[in-house]
Amino acid sequence: MPKVGILMGSDSDMPVMAKAAAVLDELKVSYEMRIISAHREPDVFFEYARTAEERGLKVIIAGAGMAAHLPGMCAAIFPLPVIGIPMHTTSLGGRDSLYSIVQMPSGIPVATVAIGGGANAALLAAKILAVSDAELLDKLKAYSRRLKEQVMEKDARLGEVGYRHYGQ
Repeated sequence: MPKVGILMGSDSDMPVMAKAAAVLDELKVSYEMRIISAHREPDVFFEYARTAEERGLKVIIAGAGMAAHLPGMCAAIFPLPVIGIPMHTTSLGGRDSLYSIVQMPSGIPVATVAIGGGANAALLAAKILAVSDAELLDKLKAYSRRLKEQVMEKDARLGEVGYRHYGQ
């Protein structure tokens, strides 16, 4: 049974949302991924958000661009954590999406990551779940160690080859 819902309003959001899925795959966190438009098919959206808790979801990651209503509407209906991912837009570079998600009214919080922050949304979802899952917490600690090791390897390479040859 999936613990995380990954929701997007358009398949154009897939490159960002796929990053969230990849991190959850790496951490072995179960999820479902759907394309549902809150504007174009509100009945489908409301049914999804209304039944998410009873279907076992613990966190929803919702990506949205422009008016970015998907995360906020999820938070208005789903009683558990919602993480919003603002999408980059051509008109305002994603600032419109960011402001729409982060400026929720009092009582309807949406945790918000950076514009295009699919990986961080998944990590935040995993950290929320890890509060009551020691095995997942261990996986997150190992993930952090791998990040540290990657930086140390890059620093060692820079020391060996110098900045002129680093990217070659």
